Amino acid sequence: MLHALGLFGAVVISFSAILVRLADVSPTTAAFFRPLYALPFIVLLCWATRHGCPRSARQRWICVGAGVLMGVSATLGNYSIGYVGAGLATVLANTQVVFVALVAWLVLRERPSLNAFFAAPLVFAGVALVTGIGRPDAYGEEPVSGVLFGLGNAIVYAMFLLLFRPALRGLTIPTGPLLDATLGATAATFVLGVATDPAFDLMPSWPAHGWLLLLAVGPQVVGWWVIIGVLPRLPALDTSVLLLLQPMFTVVWGRLLFEEYFSPVQWGGVALVLLGIAMIMASGKWRRRHAKRPHPPK
Repeated sequence: MLHALGLFGAVVISFSAILVRLADVSPTTAAFFRPLYALPFIVLLCWATRHGCPRSARQRWICVGAGVLMGVSATLGNYSIGYVGAGLATVLANTQVVFVALVAWLVLRERPSLNAFFAAPLVFAGVALVTGIGRPDAYGEEPVSGVLFGLGNAIVYAMFLLLFRPALRGLTIPTGPLLDATLGATAATFVLGVATDPAFDLMPSWPAHGWLLLLAVGPQVVGWWVIIGVLPRLPALDTSVLLLLQPMFTVVWGRLLFEEYFSPVQWGGVALVLLGIAMIMASGKWRRRHAKRPHPPK
């Protein structure tokens, strides 16, 4: 039963980038409405569970700050989707595993496993191939820009994880930290939209609102709930496999729904990136010591 729920969560999260494409609004608009529409549901969960809400002001502000990073990450990720498609943008977003491991090594003094030493070059070689190496058959309106925004998304999301994860320790149902982070993400995406994007639209037309609402309720609330509640109770290897299925599912949905046909070079890049991520997840050293819970969904 737990494996089935974990698989369900991976499938739900895999539609994040797909729903952004279906909404067909500006990147900042999608980034803003995702946490905004999720807020009422998270408030309801926080009220219903009554766990994790009473915290110090300092703890709450840390979570809000983490949410600001989450909002910036979502905005960068949406730009990546626009430039290089849902599938490749999601694969690039999952390179955050590499950046978390690097920070754990350089800042937290965690000695990386041998797997990580071999995996990081594979991931970055794969990222280079995802750009299409300037070939005319590369998929995406601007593959190089899409990769750069995708890497920016991964780096900022890794920063979010390192700041937010300590707030989850010791909480059985950590809806309080998620509520604070979602408030921070809503504020950050609003400011980014107003300040940087002339196409930022507070009143997107139907069916855009429907896709954005589904994005908030599905990946942002339901997907996160499954990740937090189910995956920590599974064996580490099973958890890693389920999390790795998410970008693979997105690649499939992108091909079926939007005809995202990658070039052979880009397929090679996807394979290298996923292989490198799998190697780092399999080592699990950083995850076991510093992450009692898998990360909230992208």
